[in-house]
Amino acid sequence: KLSREQRIKREKKRLEKIYSDLESTKKQVASGLIDNAAKQRIMIEDLWEDLQENGYVETFQQTEKYPPYKRKRPAADLYGTTSAQYNKTIKQLTDLLPKENLSMKAETDGFDEFLIAGDD
Repeated sequence: KLSREQRIKREKKRLEKIYSDLESTKKQVASGLIDNAAKQRIMIEDLWEDLQENGYVETFQQTEKYPPYKRKRPAADLYGTTSAQYNKTIKQLTDLLPKENLSMKAETDGFDEFLIAGDD
């Protein structure tokens, strides 16, 4: 099993490859976003594993005077917050891509052909 740092490094390389065609000024901006996105993605994976193992709620007791009650685990909140941050970071990165690259990908993904074929 890879360490957390190794996993972040691997994810960063994956993202750098995806965004390698950016012009140099945009690459400078993308560098920080890629670093953040890689860390966020690994954190999301770790939190997801924790939630699968330990659940979303826990029994909590403030003091001995009050009975215990169920509450959402802090990991569940972190998972939601980090996922939202990751989605925003990836959107920022995607917005740096040239528009023609995005339109070419949309034209070649086969989705339109699927919709047309499905109307028969």
